[in-house]
Amino acid sequence: IRRLDPTVVNRIAAGEVVQRPSSAVKELVENSLDAGATSVSIVVKDSGLKLIQVSDNGHGIRYEDLPILCERHTTSKLSTYEDLQTIRSMGFRGEALASMTYVGHVTVTTITEGQLHGYRVSYRDGVMEHEPKPCAAVKGTQIMVENLFYNMVAHRKTLQNINDDYPKIADMIRFAIHNINVSFSCRKHGANRADVTASSRLDAVRTVYGISVARHLMEISVSDDNPAGSTFKMDGFISNANYTAKKTTMVLFINDRLVECTALKRAIEVVYGATLPKASKPFIYMSICLPPEHVDVNIHPTKREVSLLNQESLIETIQNAVETKLMTSNTSRTFPAQAVSTLSTSNFSANKETQRGSTFSGTKSQQIPVNQMVRTDSRDPSGRLHAYMQDGPSQHGKKPNMNSVRTVVRLRRNPKDTEDITTVNALARDIDCNAHAGLLDIVKNCTYVGVVDETFALLQYNTHLYLMNVVNVSKELMYQQALRKYGKFNAIQLSDPAPVLELLVMALKEEDLDSVGNENDDLKMKIAEMNTELLKRKADLLDECFTIHIDEQGNLTRLPVVLEQYTPDMDRVPEFLLSLGNDVDWDNKKDCYQTISAVVANFYSMHPSILPNPSGNGMQFYKENRAQIG
Repeated sequence: IRRLDPTVVNRIAAGEVVQRPSSAVKELVENSLDAGATSVSIVVKDSGLKLIQVSDNGHGIRYEDLPILCERHTTSKLSTYEDLQTIRSMGFRGEALASMTYVGHVTVTTITEGQLHGYRVSYRDGVMEHEPKPCAAVKGTQIMVENLFYNMVAHRKTLQNINDDYPKIADMIRFAIHNINVSFSCRKHGANRADVTASSRLDAVRTVYGISVARHLMEISVSDDNPAGSTFKMDGFISNANYTAKKTTMVLFINDRLVECTALKRAIEVVYGATLPKASKPFIYMSICLPPEHVDVNIHPTKREVSLLNQESLIETIQNAVETKLMTSNTSRTFPAQAVSTLSTSNFSANKETQRGSTFSGTKSQQIPVNQMVRTDSRDPSGRLHAYMQDGPSQHGKKPNMNSVRTVVRLRRNPKDTEDITTVNALARDIDCNAHAGLLDIVKNCTYVGVVDETFALLQYNTHLYLMNVVNVSKELMYQQALRKYGKFNAIQLSDPAPVLELLVMALKEEDLDSVGNENDDLKMKIAEMNTELLKRKADLLDECFTIHIDEQGNLTRLPVVLEQYTPDMDRVPEFLLSLGNDVDWDNKKDCYQTISAVVANFYSMHPSILPNPSGNGMQFYKENRAQIG
């Protein structure tokens, strides 16, 4: 037996506290709240691996405390073990900042009230690298953590996908729901985003998760003063019978501490599964207040979980309250319905002819590029969605272009291509036959008003205002483009060939971020290898029909251009390849082309960059519900 070097001990301990960049952000945000901050700003770069910066306007750190600020087990929250019985602050161990200095480069800038200037000091391995330097500063503290896990190569490799952790970091905005007197902001380095401020908790939910969640929430409260059982008070919001989502969203605060409670979450899911059809997943926000002596906060390295006295009784009481609330609110249900339009396609033909002869045909050419313009008149052809769609068959007397000539020659030489074209044309006809006349008129003649949030845009049609789900519309646009450009795509050439196997493993790990340990790594590798072999076998079809080129070594080298001057989010390539392997029906030709087009559409469509809305059709992927692909 050998005594470990203190540096090794501290680095091992740091791995327990700072498991991911989001763990570091959570610790820093909690420190800001403990410091009495009313404004907390989070800035990250490369999902926190390059930079994490948390700024607040709290009471700051005294100059005298800076030398021991990042030493292990130095804290201002408690002095004796008995203080844990009544502690109200979120931090208490004095390990977070110390752990960050052992796995990253930490710089602290702080100023306390009454000081003429602030101080900046850098830390490494728990100690100051130099004496605190006077500097200009605003009220509060700013902590920067750079090059996280620079000295832990194996751990850093598990976080190679730079977008893995940003959704978890952005999830820290959940603090805004409980702390409505504190303004929060979270953004990527170089991006702009408004702060999250709210006058009530319901407003905070609306700001963070969207209006489609907030409109379906019910207020709930319950308490128990039984000395022999559980003593607590709970209030919050739960979703009603009209809310549907594929995943449970639970925001739980116990004594103002953001935690997780798997037993309570499962108990509530059981209630929803038994009460609502199709086992709908709920949205839950709960704030539970208990006597401090009934909560043990010192059971998890990152303080993510707590242990409660009489936990079974407490969960049963809350479960009964949720069930009662659901039963009393389940007297009516709302189902989306599509209005039957009386407009016929002949009206649209007349409108089209009228528009062709309108006064806009004689206007001067636009000085501003079309892709930078905002539509203010629905009659202006440059602002229509039709501009992105290919025209139908050419009119009689019009000189055929080279593409049509090449197509005719290719069809004559290869009868198989004729069958493929016939299949794709049948899918295109299905789109035309199922087009909703009234909705088409709205899209053709609407006026763009502005952006509502990262999912919805506002349109005006006649005297009505409409919310358009940009995510859904972009998916439909890309799906139709993929079908109409079948076999005629331009190509995006990747600068470096991307190994399909590694991308598939990355996608499988991203889908299973909540798992602990490596027991499923072999299964993931086997699934990735099977999908890689499948895509290599189908490489000729993918390249010929959709310009998705996978070479003999299993590297992705080219992607199709679905929409000119538009590049998809390349961080979604792993998910795109996984969908190609899992969600395409290769046996039936029509279903094959349809599902590949849907997978391409999902890859190229727009996706919100902050907290995804957990409800509503706008956030449902084609790959998760094959029935919606058509």
